[in-house]
Parts: sequence; structure tokens; C-alpha cells
Amino acid sequence: MLVKICGITVRDDAVAAIDAGAGALGFNFWPKSPRYISPDTAAAIAPNAAGVLRVGVFVGESAARIREIAAAVDLDVVQLHGEFDPPGEARIWRAVAVRGDFSPSLLTGAAEAFLLDAPAGELHGGSGRTFDWDLVRGLDRRIVLAGGLDASNVERAIEVARPWGVDACSRLESSPGKKDHRKVADFCKAALKASS
Repeated sequence: MLVKICGITVRDDAVAAIDAGAGALGFNFWPKSPRYISPDTAAAIAPNAAGVLRVGVFVGESAARIREIAAAVDLDVVQLHGEFDPPGEARIWRAVAVRGDFSPSLLTGAAEAFLLDAPAGELHGGSGRTFDWDLVRGLDRRIVLAGGLDASNVERAIEVARPWGVDACSRLESSPGKKDHRKVADFCKAALKASS
């Protein structure tokens, strides 16, 4: 089970997430996000830890800009929200909001995985809201389950959806962009236990 901690803005939070067992760190490059981080800052704080993916979160960004940031930060994966042009040879996770009318036919296009999240309107994630996990039960695609996950519900989410990975952000924070290390540790422990 891949455990991703998203919205990393400071090195201490990145290190705490890795120490807790996270296999991926998310850096949000969308300027309107309360968890926005500049590419220069991300490059300075992103640990180069073996087996830990550095994931860049982009909203409606140009392929050229995504490639530029991915190279500057040494990203492993680009997570794409909204309309986008595929950024070349990058590993892509495509974000899809899961509404009541969700259909597996929405999971199209070239992507290593699909990040399934609760609808968040203009926030494009990080709302702290869940969605009905039964809607994505039994999918034959690689999915990363997101949306309102924390230690209190991740085991149930994994049991229902059987995802390849889980992603948490706002419910693990003491304030936007600042992680509560105890919540991060509890989430990682619960997710990894549920998947073993």
C-alpha cells in the first residue's frame, strides 16, 4: 500500500511523514492553494529518500511549465487536476472527483494511477470531505484514494475500495500547510496495518 502525505510545505513535515512510513510526499504547485509551495522551496525541502516518491500537484498547468517544475524539483510523479496537456514522459496520476454519478468510464487517458477525491470545487482537493467509497469498489484500475482520510476512517476506506494507495492532507494538519506529526503517524500506521 502506497501512503501519500500531501500538502507538504516544510522539511520537518516531510521528514516526519517519511519516518511514519509514507511512501510519497505531495507538493502543491497551484498558486491558489492554501498549501502552495514554490518550486524553489520544494526543491530545497524535498528529501531524497530511497523509495519515497516526490509528487507534484498541478491544476490546469501547461505541459511546458509542468516539465520545467518537475525537472527543477526532481519530481517522480505529476498529479494533474483539471484540463491539461500530457507533459511528455512523466509518470502521471490523474485526479478525478467522485460524485454520485461516478462511472469507471471517467478513468481514461494515459495515467499510471487515478487519484479519486471528493468534489472540492475551486479548491481541487484538500477539503477534508469524504465520498461514498462504494462507488469505486472493484475498479480494475490503479487508484489512489483521497478525500477526508485520517486514522479514524482509512482502514474502512481500504476495506471497501481496495486502492493501490491512499492520500491524506487537510485532516492531518494543525493549520493549512502545517502537519500535526502525531496525526500523520497515526494515519500511516492505520493505513499500513489495514493493507498488511
